[in-house]
Amino acid sequence: MSKINYKITLSFISILASGVVLLSSCSKKDEQTPTDPEATQPIRPVTDQSKAYVTQLFSYNPAPGQFINTSVGNTEAAKSVLNGKNGLVSLGAFGGSIVFGFDHTVLNVDGKEDIVIYANAATGSAEPGVVWVMQDTNKNGLPDDSWFELAGAATNATGYVRNYQVTYTRPDPVTGDVKWKGSLKDSGLVKTNTFHKQPYYPESITAASYTLKGTLLPSTNIDANNPSFITSAPFNFGYADSTPGGDKVDIGNAIDDKGNKVKLNGIDFIKVQTGIQFNLGWLGELSTEVRGIADISLEKL
Repeated sequence: MSKINYKITLSFISILASGVVLLSSCSKKDEQTPTDPEATQPIRPVTDQSKAYVTQLFSYNPAPGQFINTSVGNTEAAKSVLNGKNGLVSLGAFGGSIVFGFDHTVLNVDGKEDIVIYANAATGSAEPGVVWVMQDTNKNGLPDDSWFELAGAATNATGYVRNYQVTYTRPDPVTGDVKWKGSLKDSGLVKTNTFHKQPYYPESITAASYTLKGTLLPSTNIDANNPSFITSAPFNFGYADSTPGGDKVDIGNAIDDKGNKVKLNGIDFIKVQTGIQFNLGWLGELSTEVRGIADISLEKL
């Protein structure tokens, strides 16, 4: 090999090696760059003034029910849940919902439950509500970003349906049973009973009908073999108004609208939605209730 060819060969090898080093450097740099969009999520820190319980009511959108248009089924009842656990509000039948905000970001602590939801569940009378959470990603203080469902024991079980819709129609007379039609080509009635004789269709709804959407939970835990006393057993975890004494939920169980797991550093808003459409006989419709919601890390249990 001539000296000239030898030098050209060495130069080529040197250039090639430099390229390999550069590509390697770029690859390592890319690997170290965060790809998780939640990595830059804004966090509102806890201060001495921060409260454990939800402090803001953003919306109350009930479904028809036996407690709607009463002292536990109106906007004042919804506000009674703020700043403690001694309020009480009913969400009505399937799809009824309520949205609250915390005055700080509730952090997602790995391996621990982060939020407790107080309700009025008793043995044999679970009325499970689906729990949704949201980050204030755009930092405007409003729940207008993406909602994420918290997966529970019933997620993906037979009878579990995402994006289920029900349309309720105002009855005539207004104190009559409320007809509903579901997106699964199902239908039924929110039946009135002798204990609550007021209109069950929300007086705040001026339209002749309205549609509610959410996750439908299975009714497999409901035992209707004895029509005079229908019972509803709780799910093992993940839902509001399911077990006596309150239900603890984990932000780490968040999923998107396709059921994929989502990593959240923390949340600022929470929504509870009645998850089952079922007539419990003389007990009335299954309707989720809420008494209070708290950040476990701040509440003195």
